[in-house]
Amino acid sequence: MDGLTIQHLLPYLLLLLRVLTALCFIHALVTRQELYWLFILGMATFFGGIFSTVGAVVYAVTVFFPWLGGARRQAGQAVSRGVNALKSLDVRIREASAALAESDTLQHRTDLAALQSRAGKLEEAQATLDPLLRGIYADDPLVLLSSAELDLARGKAGEAEQKLNLVDLKTSAGTRTRTLTLLAQAQEKQNLPADQTYQEALLGATTEEPRARYAAYLLAQGRRDEAQALLDAMKRTEQKATSLYRRQEGEWFTLAAQLRKELRS
Repeated sequence: MDGLTIQHLLPYLLLLLRVLTALCFIHALVTRQELYWLFILGMATFFGGIFSTVGAVVYAVTVFFPWLGGARRQAGQAVSRGVNALKSLDVRIREASAALAESDTLQHRTDLAALQSRAGKLEEAQATLDPLLRGIYADDPLVLLSSAELDLARGKAGEAEQKLNLVDLKTSAGTRTRTLTLLAQAQEKQNLPADQTYQEALLGATTEEPRARYAAYLLAQGRRDEAQALLDAMKRTEQKATSLYRRQEGEWFTLAAQLRKELRS
């Protein structure tokens, strides 16, 4: 009976393996993996063979499945940001305070400090951050970014720039986007050229903030045509975006709308 069961399942298992191999090949093409992966997966997809099929399984385990898990986490984070975007700042601060009281972690403390800073509660934000600034997490990207953002809110652009230059841009795409956007703002507030930094922030940006802030910077400099091009791109993005993304990036789409009104006036 066992042999019969395996015999019946074998065609389905082989079909599943071929589908997985094809998915891995498509993933390798889209994500521009190394040529040897493309060769192995291409051979497995079109010609089969034990060695290339084993290679496809190795790719699935070491590259494709971890990527799939990361994509799921990013989707979950996007949903969370979208839900939070519907809540008032005061509600989010209360929830962040409760989370910190329940579990004093680096993430909870920096999240609360960022929200307090956005609400203009600068002294409270500084008090929330202080334990991290004096501890083993002083050089952590989250701490450096939160502290730099607070420095900017207090008009200390030079100090913010020093901290931002310490952040490792390879930590994540989100960290890179936020660091470069804040750095461009720090340069702008010091009347330093910020074009290159804003343009770097736009590459692979994980949020609409760099485009909105760069458009505001260009408009302030009287470069209306360049600002218009960025704002038109944001409008197209907003029109094509899902409702979740529009809520998540609502602050920046709103800023873009205000800047378009300035351009028309």
